[in-house]
Amino acid sequence: MVDEENLSHLTVIKRSGKKVEWNGAKIAIAIKKAFDALEKQEGEDLYTEKDVNKVFNSVVKQIEKEYKDQDKIKIEAIQDIIEDKLKKNYEDVYKTFSEYRERRNKSRQAFIGEKKQHKFVKAIENLGLKTAGEEDAKRENANVDGDTAMGTMLQYGSTVSKEFAKAYLMKPKFAEAHDNGDIHIHDLDFWPMGTTTCCQIDLKKLFKNGFSTGHGFLRPPKDIMSYTALAAIVIQSNQNDQHGGQAIPAFDYYMAPGVLLTFKKQFKQAIADFLDLTGFDHFINMDKIAKDIDKLDSIDVDLSIFDSYAKESSEVKKIFKKAYDTAYKKTDRTTYQAMEAFIHNLNTMHSRAGAQVPFSSINFGTDTSPEGRMVMKNYLLATDAGLGNHETPIFPISIFKLKEGVNYNKEDPNYDLFRLACEVSAKRLFPNFSFIDSPFNLEGYDPNNYETEVGYMGCRTRVLGNHVDPSKAITPGRGNLSFTSINLPRLGIKHGIVSGETDLDGFFKELGELEDLVKDELLERFEHQCSKHIYNFPFLLGQGVWIDSEKLKPGDRLRKVLKHGTLTVGFIGLAECLKALIGKHHGESKEAQELGLKIVKFMRDRVDKYSEEYNLNFSLIATPAEGLSGRFTNIDKAIYGKIKGVTDRDYYTNSFHVPVYYNISIVDKLKIEGPYHALTNGGHISYVELDGDTAMNVDAFEKIIRLMHDNKMGYGAINHPVDRDPVCGYTGVIGDYCPGCGRKEYEGVPIERVKNASLNSCGGR
Repeated sequence: MVDEENLSHLTVIKRSGKKVEWNGAKIAIAIKKAFDALEKQEGEDLYTEKDVNKVFNSVVKQIEKEYKDQDKIKIEAIQDIIEDKLKKNYEDVYKTFSEYRERRNKSRQAFIGEKKQHKFVKAIENLGLKTAGEEDAKRENANVDGDTAMGTMLQYGSTVSKEFAKAYLMKPKFAEAHDNGDIHIHDLDFWPMGTTTCCQIDLKKLFKNGFSTGHGFLRPPKDIMSYTALAAIVIQSNQNDQHGGQAIPAFDYYMAPGVLLTFKKQFKQAIADFLDLTGFDHFINMDKIAKDIDKLDSIDVDLSIFDSYAKESSEVKKIFKKAYDTAYKKTDRTTYQAMEAFIHNLNTMHSRAGAQVPFSSINFGTDTSPEGRMVMKNYLLATDAGLGNHETPIFPISIFKLKEGVNYNKEDPNYDLFRLACEVSAKRLFPNFSFIDSPFNLEGYDPNNYETEVGYMGCRTRVLGNHVDPSKAITPGRGNLSFTSINLPRLGIKHGIVSGETDLDGFFKELGELEDLVKDELLERFEHQCSKHIYNFPFLLGQGVWIDSEKLKPGDRLRKVLKHGTLTVGFIGLAECLKALIGKHHGESKEAQELGLKIVKFMRDRVDKYSEEYNLNFSLIATPAEGLSGRFTNIDKAIYGKIKGVTDRDYYTNSFHVPVYYNISIVDKLKIEGPYHALTNGGHISYVELDGDTAMNVDAFEKIIRLMHDNKMGYGAINHPVDRDPVCGYTGVIGDYCPGCGRKEYEGVPIERVKNASLNSCGGR
């Protein structure tokens, strides 16, 4: 392993004449891409990371030898040395590198002449010639299919937008830190547009007076079918104004009025029908009955309020009772159909030129009204039933909010729904579970105001506290503005393995510097977002979705409302960072756990200071990995080679998680990960991986959820196999043969297999 400190004195002269500091990461990346450009043989790579690292080390040593007494080197000289090293041992790679270099020279002149250089052509070539499995950019967004025509078209625009942002909109140091793999600027392609990441949508506010999607005005909904239909439209419309996910923070509370409206309609109709059948319609004033029904505030009705119409007639009393029972059953059935339609809509509707299914989430669980309970029951039953061919629905990612006194204990009014949620999740992976009783989620909680209940995005993003305005420390109408993640394993490698001993002082010094860099980048992006106008976000701001946006005037700066969102620092690979620093991760030793908590607390303390200094809502998120996990690893592997327990896999471990490959008990895993939830106020999630059919042991499933609660977690999920035979529709764990029809897996259509972890990625990136 080479020590690049010996080359820190060098200045690299680019073709444009621009001078930049020496950065070995860029050389490693260029060499790796030369190897990656070779086509695979029968699905296998021709070369390993060891080959890449071998060439990189030899190039650096050659430069160190030739330029030890010089202070600058031209980029062409570096490329010449790379070609020379490749030609000696990797003729085929040399040829691809040389040909690519020549193409780049020609395209540089064709597109931009000789005076100015950019990376557009280079990036676009990767999109056009590689699949999503080969190119990180094509799979950066979990719910965009980068291999489809529209998906590829979207990625072309995305790629050009990224390069434009790096070249013209942001400070070079931010772009370089991103390209080098020190940090990852999420949703970089949306940087120029100034979009925000995500939002917890207040449906009550939108439904009160109706809203416009830009192609006509939609009146306030009048029944539960309209409520769910408009809820889906709201998610789709808002997705086009943001680059991340859309969530509904109190789905049960928002849908409950629709159930009541439906019931009133059904009750009136049932009474009229039964009175007509029995001939009593001539003696009873139906208009007056209708007005009395309109005054009802619940579907749980004391029928004695209609005794005055009976006039001592037992037959009329029976009519009212029969009409009530009929209306209740029809309302219940209609609510189920509405929930079924809602789920189907969110799994089939598209946004962004048809290339993306909106990333949607809903939170529910605490409404104890009969209407809210009917919503939750039927939503869970519709989820359990699955889609048209009994497939497990991916969207919306549902989150069941647990609260002692409401649904957590067996004597609580909504405990039966918690139990049902466990049964459904054990079969369908969802819902996940959030925990209001965790101390950090109880801050500001008001049992009489559901807006103070924490809401999560399915990906884990969380917004609740509000440093800017504590009176608006609520969930609805707010979300994340942007977030950027730090490559922790690289810092661990530099101050552990490369230095030859654990240098914690150096580690924390550089971590602080890197976090300051991310803070500055977030602030620069925030100012760009604030420079936009209402008309740039016709639904999010134009229809008052974002908190206080209805108060904006056309010429107003957006800072006065965007300030309520969060600016978030993220991190990935705590486990690999610890392995690089002290040889063990936090699942293996108490020392590592203590150091891990110290690292994350260091980061959290720093973002809290940023909040104080800038009077903005800075937060720390346990980053949802997606393509980022592999991107960081590939770059670091090219620079430092394959390091056991650090860079020897294709990914870095998600955020603060104990690695999935490490054998650990459920109890110990949750105990270790629990404390990190309190530190990551921008979002977090912990998973438990189970084998076997969890639907066969719901008691054990519920026990695990309770362990998450007891370890003061904010948000958790249980991963388990969800297999489906598309031939007979059987859903459950399928081994060598299908329990439903008996056919073997290799006979005909393949078995469908789904995993929760792959579904809980962030909506944008």
